[in-house]
Amino acid sequence: MRLEGKVAVVTGAAQGLGRTIALTLAREGADLVVCDIQDAKLASLAEEIGNLDRNCLPLHCDISSSRQVAQMFTQAGETFGTVHILVNNAARVPDSPAEENRRNRHYAHVSTAVPRRSLGITSELSDTDWLKWWDVNVHGTFYCTREALKFMEPQCYGRIINITSVAGTSAASTHSPGYSASKAAVVSLTKTVALDVAGANIHVNAIACGGVLTPPFEEYLARSSDEQRASLHQMIPLGRLGRPEEYASLALYLAGDDHYLVGQIISPNGGLLI
Repeated sequence: MRLEGKVAVVTGAAQGLGRTIALTLAREGADLVVCDIQDAKLASLAEEIGNLDRNCLPLHCDISSSRQVAQMFTQAGETFGTVHILVNNAARVPDSPAEENRRNRHYAHVSTAVPRRSLGITSELSDTDWLKWWDVNVHGTFYCTREALKFMEPQCYGRIINITSVAGTSAASTHSPGYSASKAAVVSLTKTVALDVAGANIHVNAIACGGVLTPPFEEYLARSSDEQRASLHQMIPLGRLGRPEEYASLALYLAGDDHYLVGQIISPNGGLLI
């Protein structure tokens, strides 16, 4: 029970990696504030956390709204008194049909012997394709961080874990330039905030995920051909995507007190980037 007595906020917690992280923290003793815009799945998560004998406050919150984020943290303070841990997990991901087409073109380009040419991805993007990533991935991460620090700075204790991506540290997601740029912004925000608040015993770090087998990715793989799945797995030395539990165990470590990590971008990616 490494997190006994701690209060953690996990955004985007209704499914996938966020859900797994929330349950992992609860199993180690943390009480949870979990938010999402998928109310039914959030209620199911809260019930599961309750079955672990932990307290849970499920809240509908669109983190792209600074007003809703401020209200969420006010409710967290009223319910639990403080916040010790924040996991900024909520994010938009590339999952539209057009983005899936670009993804397949990109994977084929880097994993098979084809003539060199422009993929024509950046030049075909609309303003909407570019702008849609920033409200949740960047602004939402900032809004939640700002509100969490209002608890953490006075108490001189906190742990903030930003969930970013290899897309923000490399060209691994060339198929989605806007998504990649937004995740790179989270990398930069992690480092600058880490330096800002380290003197108050607040550790800010990020996990740069290298492919997580979440429901959206499972649906993508189910729609893909054998050749497309092989192209994806060929790029990863381990030959598979990471399981949510493998990422959640790192989040648990960063949420605890047994490390000397500040402003680090740690990337579990199966060898995709070495």
